[in-house]
Amino acid sequence: MPAELEADFEAYVADRWTPLVRFATLLTRSEPDAEDLVQAALVKAASRWERLADHPEPYVRTVIAREHVSRWRRHRGRVVAHAEIPEPPPDTGRADTADVLALRQALADLTPRQRTAVVLRHHLGLSERETAETMRCSVGAVKSQTHAGLRRLRAQLSQDDASSMRAV
Repeated sequence: MPAELEADFEAYVADRWTPLVRFATLLTRSEPDAEDLVQAALVKAASRWERLADHPEPYVRTVIAREHVSRWRRHRGRVVAHAEIPEPPPDTGRADTADVLALRQALADLTPRQRTAVVLRHHLGLSERETAETMRCSVGAVKSQTHAGLRRLRAQLSQDDASSMRAV
């Protein structure tokens, strides 16, 4: 890669690393797994940087989403035992920390395809067609997965709200 393109790629990585990891974390529910996805996507992007340099973001997000689905398919039959339950993130003093944690947990309870569809459509704002291309499925499947995912999120979050109100 020529020095000018390499500098451009390094600037892109420095600028977009955190948002890309945040996006991947919504898909994987694990920051280390998210970082692995982002690294894999950036390796692929680096090899095509000359063609991508003007608009790399859609390509990188698509690679992250597709790699996530591929990894999920390869590992869906495996049961992973954790030695200990991870601690929740420390309270940042923001009033919405509980809401963010509840949303993350509700997203984690979705199936991988529902979670991917919801995140691509509502977090990234992709169209149904763009989401279908990213997920390699039909627009109808995107509509169905998004609808089912949002329905489950609403049910889970309203159930959590009712539980917290009973606890008060």
